[in-house]
Amino acid sequence: MRMFKRYLPKLIAKHISRLFSGRLYIDGRGGYHFENGLLLVPIKAEKRHYDTVNEVNLEVRRLRETYEA
Repeated sequence: MRMFKRYLPKLIAKHISRLFSGRLYIDGRGGYHFENGLLLVPIKAEKRHYDTVNEVNLEVRRLRETYEA
């Protein structure tokens, strides 16, 4: 499990795309699981969880586009 002290979507996206599956914790945002290189919405999610998942997964997609091009 990786713990992030700050919410930095690009750094988190790099971590997710490298490891592909696992768990992480972001201070102030909570714990998350990621599978197949994408962040998953936690059980009993709140709006901040959905916002975090959307933003990080967008960064993951941007990373994939730069590697494919």
